[in-house]
Amino acid sequence: MRVVRTPAEVRAALAGVSRPLGLVPTMGALHAGHLALIRRARAESATVAASVFVNPLQFGPNEDFERYPRAFDDDLTQLREAGVELVYAPHVATMYPPDFATAVDPGPVGERYEGALRPGHFRGVATVCTKLFATVTPDRAYFGAKDAQQVAVLRRIVADLDLGIELIVVPTVREPDGLALSSRNAYLDADQRAAAPALHRALDAIVAAVRSGERDAQRAVERGRAELRSPLREAYLDVVDPRTFAPAPEIRAPALAIGSAWIGTTRLIDNEPIEATA
Repeated sequence: MRVVRTPAEVRAALAGVSRPLGLVPTMGALHAGHLALIRRARAESATVAASVFVNPLQFGPNEDFERYPRAFDDDLTQLREAGVELVYAPHVATMYPPDFATAVDPGPVGERYEGALRPGHFRGVATVCTKLFATVTPDRAYFGAKDAQQVAVLRRIVADLDLGIELIVVPTVREPDGLALSSRNAYLDADQRAAAPALHRALDAIVAAVRSGERDAQRAVERGRAELRSPLREAYLDVVDPRTFAPAPEIRAPALAIGSAWIGTTRLIDNEPIEATA
């Protein structure tokens, strides 16, 4: 496994490698969810590359960029054991030199929900991923279903900018009690961790309401809201079109139940698909 720091080193290392080439972008602090992406990439790709980069552009001024979990040596061990051939770990100054002036606008899909709570977040995601795609030139890039709005943003960018990359979405990896894996789960104390699965229960309640015949999104969401008890505080809970993230007042599958809740100073996100029934 090679670890490289600059676009020129990436291109030199990947020149002539066997295709298809799969890319797994990460911000490090790897957990089983990231490893599921790598396993999928390994199964479908002749060569697998991963990036490890905590991207400052997707953090707001009062967010957790400085304290975001970092475990680079452990990340490298896990990536090596998972069979990754190349790790791109650029420095911030390499990605964003002092004269850096270009950004990728994610459009309307990036303005709602996470985009509204974190102004500029998806602009940062879109910009860094476009740079990674341009540098690594993968055939496929792998993302987790937990970050569904991020996936919707990137699908729009790949289509609109003719990037020719296939985005592969891997199902969310969960703890036995339903909590979606996230690097930020490390922020939770024992009591918060015990309460956190209520967010997933809320989404399950929305899906169950739809399966029982409910088609009014607000009534289905109220069923979910009943599960969000203290110490969780709702940030948003809704049913949306998974492609555009526009709210869906009348539920028509495929749709997506989405939710976010504060617990202490940490905000969790999750989602559950609403599939068409036979």
